Amino acid sequence: MILNHKAAIEMLIEDAAEIGFNVFTIQNLHAILSDNLLPDASASGRLRQRQVQITGTVYHPLSVPQQIEDLFRLLLDKAEAIADPFEQAFFAMVHLPYLQPFADVNKRVSRLAANIPLLRHNLCPLSFLDAPEDLYIAGLLAVYELQRTELLAEVFVWAYERSCQQYIATRQTLIEPDPFRLRYRRELLDTIKQIVSEPLAFNPDYLPPYASRLPESDRAAFIAMLKTDLAHLHDGNIARYRLRPVQFHAWLAAQPGGKTPK
Repeated sequence: MILNHKAAIEMLIEDAAEIGFNVFTIQNLHAILSDNLLPDASASGRLRQRQVQITGTVYHPLSVPQQIEDLFRLLLDKAEAIADPFEQAFFAMVHLPYLQPFADVNKRVSRLAANIPLLRHNLCPLSFLDAPEDLYIAGLLAVYELQRTELLAEVFVWAYERSCQQYIATRQTLIEPDPFRLRYRRELLDTIKQIVSEPLAFNPDYLPPYASRLPESDRAAFIAMLKTDLAHLHDGNIARYRLRPVQFHAWLAAQPGGKTPK
């Protein structure tokens, strides 16, 4: 579950310019969050085809697949039409669990989907890490059984204020991220993994081919960043590049003097 959350958050961050309240984003968000957690693996990322029950409530979500699909698309259209990012976020938190478009993992999808408008507007992300679980569940039950949103709204506001406090405290301890490094984070990780996975002596002359797919104006800066990261590789940071110690040491042994290239 933790690994799925990590992967889902990475999807939202890395594709921030493309995500939205659309079928592709929400269904793929569900697929990532539910990966290897559902009894029926084919239900991951697919709209619900059967009836479900929710523990602790007399509310019964719709069970007709065509109705679920129609209302799912209507829900997304309405969410996308909302201008205010906070209203969008809360709308997702209310309506996705109420519709229960998936066989399971609906609440997790709704909480991460609430971050979509926040990320798109460059606002502090929302976390429910410290939110009182009993109040959150009570707020959902009020939505299910009474169609009342007041309690869930209070939990939403409390969680967001708490998230902002934690975010500000974290930002104060960190330097401002390098926009260029963020833009090419995935390409940098993949390139270093490819280089180190081959136990060959490193030759800077072979760097340009790795950057050939980048815009020409960005290649020199990417190569400089790549050389810097290669020069600072060590046992304590290779996991960042999805490398195993045996790969790193085999590559290191192939370098002149057994040292990382400068």
